[in-house]
Amino acid sequence: MKTPTRPLIAGNWKMNGSRAFAKDMAEALVNRLSEREEVGFEMLLCPPAPLIDVVRESVGASGIVIGGQDCHAAKQGAHTGDIAAVMLADAGCNYVIVGHSERRGDYGEVDAVVRDKAAAVQMAGLIPLVCVGETVEQREAGEAVEIVTKQVEGSIPNGSSASTVIVAYEPVWAIGTGRSATVKDIAEIHNSIRTVLSKIVVDGESVRILYGGSVKPDNAAAILSVDNVNGALVGGASLNAHEFFSIAEAAPS
Repeated sequence: MKTPTRPLIAGNWKMNGSRAFAKDMAEALVNRLSEREEVGFEMLLCPPAPLIDVVRESVGASGIVIGGQDCHAAKQGAHTGDIAAVMLADAGCNYVIVGHSERRGDYGEVDAVVRDKAAAVQMAGLIPLVCVGETVEQREAGEAVEIVTKQVEGSIPNGSSASTVIVAYEPVWAIGTGRSATVKDIAEIHNSIRTVLSKIVVDGESVRILYGGSVKPDNAAAILSVDNVNGALVGGASLNAHEFFSIAEAAPS
């Protein structure tokens, strides 16, 4: 079942870019948007924290929204190097990515940590993109559905709704590898996520579920047409304005 909300096409720039790059990228996307009479998708840019202000100024009133790549679960305190969700809200963000596999893997973030971060994002009035996904070892062992559904159950804050949370499925083995999950793989996991969401979220049938993992212009249409795929979380291709916008244009309206 497709959620009635517009597909969300999110670009995660990760640790890439400069102020000049951010300005050029944002302006290029704004120009592409201005050429369209109708826009059937929502576009989100998640730059590194030092570039948020440049992106915000460059997108202006175009409708492109901005997100952070991570946050701390606390509002403030002695957490050198961390950023609070309320700070991201103050900087003009609308969304925050939490639980990305690179955070789970590099920093040992377990579901409970991700859930607390997502709750902090919601408390700040923003929407968390809660990332889940299995490793290649877990997939080859036939554990993909079990692993991902457990992550969803453990990472979504209590009281969440379709307007306050988004789930992003990113198989770890497909991130930055050029290897994308098959349409069958994606359908199986997204359907399983939808089933879990329908049990733990009051309007779980309407929560947007994004797919991420080597999404490119040549596979975007096939991926975005899969039932229960309500957008994409794009990594490498989001650093190229033409490729990123082409992915967005592939989203069914």
